[in-house]
This record gives sequence, C-alpha cells and structure tokens, in this order.
Amino acid sequence: MTPEVAMVQKKPSLGIILILMMTVLLPTGAWTKDTIGWMEAVAPPFFIHEGKFKGQGYEDLITDILIKNLPAYEHSHMIANISRHYQQWKQGDKVCALAMYKTPERMEFAYFSIPSVFTLPTVLIINKEKFSTFGGSKTASLTDILKSHKYIVGRSKNRSYGVEFDTPLNTYGDDQNTFVYEGPELTLNLLKMLLAGRIDALAGLPEEAMYLAEKMGLRERIMTLNITENQANNDASLTYVACSKNEWGRKTIEDINAVLREQRPTERYRAAYERWLDPSSIEGYQKLYRDVFLAITE
Repeated sequence: MTPEVAMVQKKPSLGIILILMMTVLLPTGAWTKDTIGWMEAVAPPFFIHEGKFKGQGYEDLITDILIKNLPAYEHSHMIANISRHYQQWKQGDKVCALAMYKTPERMEFAYFSIPSVFTLPTVLIINKEKFSTFGGSKTASLTDILKSHKYIVGRSKNRSYGVEFDTPLNTYGDDQNTFVYEGPELTLNLLKMLLAGRIDALAGLPEEAMYLAEKMGLRERIMTLNITENQANNDASLTYVACSKNEWGRKTIEDINAVLREQRPTERYRAAYERWLDPSSIEGYQKLYRDVFLAITE
C-alpha cells in the first residue's frame, strides 16, 4: 500500500468532521431538553397526592396529558401553595401551573394559555342547618351576604375564585366578615372550621367540597349556594395554564396551546373533570364544554 493510499484511507469523513465541529461550537447544554416544573397544590380532587385515588385528581390527569404531548421538555412536579406559586413566577423560574384564574395582578408576572380547564363556577359551601339563615334560596348574592356583616366567609389567601366572585369578595370583605387562611390543605381545614361553627360559609368549587365531605363521611351535612355574580357570564368556569412571564414562558405557552387545541376535544380530556361531578350535572356540563370551552381557541 502506498503512503498516498494510506493517507486517503485515514482521512475522516465529512460527517464526522461536521459532528465534531457542532460539538465544539454548540453551547453547553444544547443537547439537553428544556424543563417545566409543574406546581401543584394539596387540594383534592384537583390534585390527589395520597390514598385510594392518588394521581386521579382531574388536574393530575390533565397534567399527565400535557406531559405526554410535550416530549421536548423534561417535566417535574412540586407541591406548592399559592404564595409559592407567586414567588416562583416573580423570580422567573421555569414553572407552570395547570388551572389558574386569569387576573390583572397575575398577568403582571405570568403568561396564560388558552383555557385549559372548564369547571362549574365557584359556590359558597354552607352547613345545611344554616340554609334558612341565608334566605332559604339555592342562589345568593355574595355582595349582599358580605354587606350584611351577619356572616363570616372563609377564603384562601391569594387564591382567586374568578373575577366575578373576587370583585365583591375583595370590595366588601374585611376583618369582620371574612377569614383568610394560608397553609396546607386549604379547603379541608376551612371545611373543618365550617363544621365547627367558626365560619358560616367558605368559597370553593362544588366538586372539591363534596369530595372532602364524602371522604369525611359528612356529605349530608353540607350544601352549596350558587352565586348571583357568577351568572353574568362563563368566565368563572374558565382557568388557564400560567407560566413565568419571560421568554421561556412565552415559548412554553405557545407549545402548551398547541397541545390544548389538539387534546381538549377528546373524551379523555373532558372526562378528567366529569368523573368528579354529580351525575345529574354531566349533561349540562357537556353542553357548556362544547359551546363555550371548545369555542375559545385563541
């Protein structure tokens, strides 16, 4: 073999040269996936972190659908109360939360997707024994309840219940007619206060109240009141994925929106919430899901 032939055989291929050049030129981490940290509250049946139904909360199931359809990201889960949500968004961390009400305050530090979850609107949860003291009607005005100063309404610190509910709550709520709670298992602890007579009502979604009451064997002791202010429109039923308001969050929300448009019409997606409803509510819920929720694509 001549020296010239040997030199030709030892010459590296163009493909190898290109790979070596890319390895040198690309910045460190260019081959790794970006990340999303999913913040989850301890608030069944949104998220269920333990027990018989672990992982079967409707936000558990919908988060799983998003993760499966976002393979370009490495995903992690973290338990965080709403105050920690705010802190991490304001720090610009690579974190998102699945189902948040969109408020002017939150829009200052978070980007929002198209609607991600469609729920029944916020209600007041009361002890059945006090139904007559609230007027004996299944529908009540939150404004009138607060202005009367006859009742104490329990609420979670920094939690939004939808703009229509938040407006009278923040306008007319004070130290005498509201009790603000911050800590783990928000609704569970407020429900215990309700049953102990320390508060007269608490704000929440109907399915979370009934889930906890059934778990505690107390479902027959509580009931829900629909709120007049929520009946103006369907905004109180819409929540959104929220991610930190920076370039990472903008791109992540774009990717999440693409998945939502594809997955929201599926039965699996809708059924994640439906399974926690009273059977008598399902038909009406499905109609609103089709006519309202799926109509919003931008």
